[in-house]
Amino acid sequence: MTIIDELKEKLVDLNPEITEGKGFISVSVESAKLREAAKRLLDMGFDHVKTVTAVDYKKENQFEVIYHASSYLNTELAKYIIELKTRIPRENPEVDSLSDIWVSAEFLERETFEFFGINFKGHPDLRPILLLQEIADQHPLRKDFIVKEEGIFK
Repeated sequence: MTIIDELKEKLVDLNPEITEGKGFISVSVESAKLREAAKRLLDMGFDHVKTVTAVDYKKENQFEVIYHASSYLNTELAKYIIELKTRIPRENPEVDSLSDIWVSAEFLERETFEFFGINFKGHPDLRPILLLQEIADQHPLRKDFIVKEEGIFK
């Protein structure tokens, strides 16, 4: 049985869209099913999150929230990176936190919160970690963020 077959079997009732990319396997689920998908990936042996980020699809009025999970403890699973993702509306960007499932997601969700303004419900400490509050409030990785010109070449 391949890893794709295992994922399809374990997640079948969540109706995931599973595709293989270059160097990763993408698992897309509805936002209401994100926590359950994460729990099942953890049960399979994907024991940590490497990154959490988002993509701003401004024209579609959506964000895509993306977690990259892998394994430290299972050498067979360590070969794989699972991209667990979901789409949420841009006007009220909110998704359940996965930091209680994968503790490694805690700081990464905070970073995504400050740069994109996505609220991770249930997160224990959503406050900026890299930016000053007044900059974080502007969510500088959103597509509608206006970068001010600086320097001598104006």
